[in-house]
Amino acid sequence: MKKIVIFGNSGSGKSTLAKQYVKKYNLIHLDLDTLAWQDTNPPTRKKIENSAKQINQFTEENESWVIEGCYSDLLTLVIKQSTDMIFLNLPIENCISNCINRPWEPHKYESAEQQNQNLEMLLDWVKQYPIRNDEFSLQAHQKLFKEFMGNKKEYTSNDR
Repeated sequence: MKKIVIFGNSGSGKSTLAKQYVKKYNLIHLDLDTLAWQDTNPPTRKKIENSAKQINQFTEENESWVIEGCYSDLLTLVIKQSTDMIFLNLPIENCISNCINRPWEPHKYESAEQQNQNLEMLLDWVKQYPIRNDEFSLQAHQKLFKEFMGNKKEYTSNDR
């Protein structure tokens, strides 16, 4: 039974790695982007209680899973259940390149064009990772990683 959390900056490869683990270990995948946001323009975060209900339902319905995202506040809700933790702590330049080259994500955007319209905003977001002090920041991710006492790995490049 595997219960894996993967986190890091936007563009660090969380979804790509999660998909590899889905195939390798026959896990069910939860991308936290799919439950963290309200369908508003501009997007706004759901109340953490609402996201927590969906996460709890997911973990209760699935014995083995991989959960990925950049939300340290939501990841904290599942850390105690997790068997493994993976921190993708890539250089900003790698994350930027990955964002520019990422394929269309149909579970997040209605079209590739819509995804590309957000690219400039996303790249600015990625660049702020080391200086932010919110739940999406390098600081928050380092704290999660440091406090986890289970099996954990930190990757600092695309080579895994």
